This record gives sequence, structure tokens and C-alpha cells, in this order.
Amino acid sequence: MTYEELYCRGRDRLTAAGIEEAELDARLLLEYICGTDRNELLVHGDREVEDGKWTAYEELLAGREKRIPFQYLTGVQVFMGLEFLVNEAVLIPRQDTEILVEEVLRYLHDGMRILDMCTGSGCILISLLYYTNDCEGVGLDISETALKVAEENRGKLLGGELQERHGRIHFEHSDLFEQAAGLFDVIVCNPPYIRTDELRTLMPEVGKYEPVNALDGGEDGLSFYRKIVEESKKHLCGGGMLFFEIGCEQAEAVCGLMKSAGFEAINVVKDYSGLDRVVYGTRGFA
Repeated sequence: MTYEELYCRGRDRLTAAGIEEAELDARLLLEYICGTDRNELLVHGDREVEDGKWTAYEELLAGREKRIPFQYLTGVQVFMGLEFLVNEAVLIPRQDTEILVEEVLRYLHDGMRILDMCTGSGCILISLLYYTNDCEGVGLDISETALKVAEENRGKLLGGELQERHGRIHFEHSDLFEQAAGLFDVIVCNPPYIRTDELRTLMPEVGKYEPVNALDGGEDGLSFYRKIVEESKKHLCGGGMLFFEIGCEQAEAVCGLMKSAGFEAINVVKDYSGLDRVVYGTRGFA
């Protein structure tokens, strides 16, 4: 079977399965298996594909037909220009979360100490250290399987000489702030924020395959925000900053929690679609 024939077969299978981006997924899965790029289909579509790659492609298509996320099939996701390892123990890093990282980067300076709560794959903390110098990062998560992925990503993206150039980083198994030691200049968090009753309405790729403990934000979606806002005051130095990713309808509520806890200069940042996505504020010196 030729490259183009195999692609068409994949496209038709995914279309029949109701995959929204069937053409894109079919092409990207084929490129992943064959080690090619987007020009291959246009320029060399008549090339024969060896049986082993054909079989591997069919297996990936079968997984995608079951609505297994593309990123779990390939095991990687690009975030902030870096390729992170992912599996079903961690949320798939999303473009919206890059807004959170970009906002934190605006305020980081050399030598700052950063805490990443609910670190998951480590994509937020690793990106922050990758694009700064001499900062220290601590990532906390209650999931030990997620922390294994974060450690793999640390070694992959910040290992060896990069570790020395971009600062120190380590991950700890912790129920929220349980293992947080010392004070931090920045606390950043993308917590579970989906209301429990909304979980059943999520698209299958999310609701069926992504870890529920990283999605379920309690009855009103604000459970983790309440706990983290209150506890963070004990772990932020004077003038330290707390950054959250939020659901698009949660800005007012999260701002209210931070204001009630004494945070100052509270701001809301929108994502690329114009929806509220990040809330941040500063702990006073008192």
C-alpha cells in the first residue's frame, strides 16, 4: 500500500468513527509512524509503505477510533515549544495553559523560588525553569504515577548541563502543601476545576481517558482554589505571587477568594479565544 493510500484509509476510518479532526489525526499518526513530515503526502504519496509500519499505523488508528487521545497514542505533546512525555497518568498539556506560563514568566527574576502545585507532567514548572536562569522549582502532586512522568520530563528537558544552567528542580509526593518546605516567591497552579456534575458531559477523550483526580474540582469546581488560596499565604514570602489557571466562568469567584484572603493587585488574563483563563495576585507584606 502506498503512503497516500494508507493515509486515505486512515482518514476514512477516523471519519466513520466520528473523529472531529479525522484528516489531521490520520496524517499526523502516519507521520509519527513513518518518521515523515507534511510534505511527504504531497510529494511522495506514491511511495510504498513497509508492512511493519502499515501494521503499526493500523494499531494507532484502532486506538484513536476508541477515542484514545492522539497524545496518549504517540506519548508526547508539544508545550511552550518543548516536547513533553505524556501518558494516562497526567493531563495532556494544552495551549490555554501556555497563557499561565507566559504570565508567570513576565514576573520571574533570577534566583526566585517557584512552587508548582498539582504539577502533573511537570510541564508548567519545567517550562518556567527552561526559559529562565538560576531559579529553583518544586513540583508537588498527590499522584505518584504522575510524578514519575514529571521526573522523566525533567531528565529529558532539564538534565545534565541544562539543569546547571536553568536552576534546581525537584518533585515531591504531597497532598497539596503537605510537603512544601520554606517560602516561595511564586506559587503557580492549574488545579482540578471542573464541577463534578459536568464530568459526565466531557468529550470521551477527556472524560474517559484523562485522570479524573486532575479534573474533578468538587461540587462547584472551586474546592481546590479555596484550599490553595488559604494555605498559600503560609508559603509565600511578602510580595510573593499566586497564579492560577481557571475555568472560563470562574474569574469572579477566584478573584473573590483571593481578595478575601488578603491578596492585592488581583488581575484576570484572557486566553487566545478571549475567555478568562488566568487569575493572579500578590501577597501583602503584612
